[in-house]
Amino acid sequence: MLRKEPFANAKILIVDDEATSIHLLMKVLTDAGYTNVRATQDPHEVEKLYNQIKPDLLVLDLHMPHMEGFKIMERLKAEQKEGDTYLPILVISQERNRVIQFSALEAGAKDFLVKPYDSVEVLLRIRNFLEVRMMHQQIREQNKLLERRIQERTEQLYQNQIDTIKRLSRAVEYRDSETGAHTTRIEQYVYYLAKALGFGEEESKIISTASLLHDVGKIGIPDHILQKKGPLTPEEREIMKTHTTIGAKLLSGSASTFLKMGEEIALTHHECWDGTGYPRGLMGSNIPMAGRICGLCDVFDALTSQRPYKEIWPNEKALKEIEQERGTHFDPHMVDCFFKILPEIRRIHEEYGDF
Repeated sequence: MLRKEPFANAKILIVDDEATSIHLLMKVLTDAGYTNVRATQDPHEVEKLYNQIKPDLLVLDLHMPHMEGFKIMERLKAEQKEGDTYLPILVISQERNRVIQFSALEAGAKDFLVKPYDSVEVLLRIRNFLEVRMMHQQIREQNKLLERRIQERTEQLYQNQIDTIKRLSRAVEYRDSETGAHTTRIEQYVYYLAKALGFGEEESKIISTASLLHDVGKIGIPDHILQKKGPLTPEEREIMKTHTTIGAKLLSGSASTFLKMGEEIALTHHECWDGTGYPRGLMGSNIPMAGRICGLCDVFDALTSQRPYKEIWPNEKALKEIEQERGTHFDPHMVDCFFKILPEIRRIHEEYGDF
């Protein structure tokens, strides 16, 4: 009798063109307590049955008319999913040629028995086979569980980074005269513009989330300049410009993808296409794409929002200004893409406007 009860429910599929051989093996197995045994004499049915049953053990005759066991193993091996290389195949054959036996093992069989076989040996081989099979299954399930936990932990860390970035951006808002809706609008504008420019979903989210940090350097600007009610003097304007380099320094040296992108955006979102921007006077495609994206969105939002030194511009007036700055302040292609997503821009402005 079967020594380990859990194996009694193991799924076993027998493939043999001889009805007598199938009958004898099924009797040996059922007498031993196995309850989930199926068989077929038609080798053409094997692939379909294998995929339906997902057997824990396939007992396969090596030499059959119409299709040999080698061909069946070849087809099953080709169907194996990535990462699952374990074919639970026990070959039974009258062939005593060791070269044939080795070829069967090389083709994917995990064990080989020669007919006529002893029933006790068959049961011992099958029990040992199933024990290894179950261990293999347990390891696969444990690996899947570990992968899920790693994914969950990675997602948690990902969300924690986003949460930290949003809280850091709020710290800037408390000191600045701009409202929290400004950074929310920038994040949304940047996301849709990045998508329109051909960035994928994940990269668009990284750029848009990192854009929340574009003005983080304002933490280092004195209050009398940052919160001044009215235009800045030339000297004050030069100090204000340093928020780009201050922000880059604050975010530098991090291994975080978000903070690396944030550093790039903080430093370059005031650069201009024609090289008249700051802090480094970069020109054209030398300005990082993320900086160009955020810079355009930031200008649009500044024009269409209330500031201590200016009134709100109507959307159409702001859009006309952006069109006029196409090729000077802004990347021409980026302006074209911005105008293509105007429905989203208007929706975001309406939803998150300062009222």
